[in-house]
Amino acid sequence: MENKNNILSDLRSSLSFLTILPMGKDVVYSPMGMIRFFPVVGLIVGLFLVICNWLFSKFWPAPVVAILDVLVLAIVTGAFHIDGLGDTADGIFSHRSRQRALEIMKDSRTGMMGLVAVVSLLAVKTAGIFALIKSAAPFEVATLLLIIPSYARASMLFGFKYLKYGRIETGGTGLDLFKDPVTLKDFLWIAVPCAVSLFLGFKCLLLNMVFGATVFWILIFYKRKMNCITGDMLGAMTEVTEAVLFLCAGASLL
Repeated sequence: MENKNNILSDLRSSLSFLTILPMGKDVVYSPMGMIRFFPVVGLIVGLFLVICNWLFSKFWPAPVVAILDVLVLAIVTGAFHIDGLGDTADGIFSHRSRQRALEIMKDSRTGMMGLVAVVSLLAVKTAGIFALIKSAAPFEVATLLLIIPSYARASMLFGFKYLKYGRIETGGTGLDLFKDPVTLKDFLWIAVPCAVSLFLGFKCLLLNMVFGATVFWILIFYKRKMNCITGDMLGAMTEVTEAVLFLCAGASLL
């Protein structure tokens, strides 16, 4: 049986890594221990989003609420994944060699492709959340706002599992997260958003199918384009998965 103190320590480490939520000064950085809690962090972010969405809806109409919801997601994560999206777009769509693309990703400056990717993704998220608020019942809205951030952060586990790290020689933000292989037990907490999604009925099946297809095609794209993954690419994966799920959640099909 794993020590409860270790579980709490790894969860705090994960929250400190992925969000700006205050975790105190004694947080122990645990690269391999915190990975499994990424879906849990997503649920906490989602819960915060649900509360904010409820408060916003008391004062503003749906279009304003959708924009504020997207801002909440960006603020609570410190735009961590958004930064990765911009860097990834600049590198992958530069039409340069793999090595040069990796170098471009490390450049802190955002280029035109990165800017276009970030603006487009934020627009898609806003449109998806707005459509969700307007078309779904309050319970469904709350459930989807809760679990979609969790699914998005769970997507990173598949990146760790199925792609090699692209900066082993030069190092990088994500290097420590690839020191040990990800095992099936690290995927255990993905069961939580999946279980919550059961309350959506038939929509549960569609949501999980979209999640699986999105992660699969992102991994295939990364494999063919770069044959590796980096911390920036993991962030981009999170953002794209989240945007796709919000957009699909707002569709009349769901």
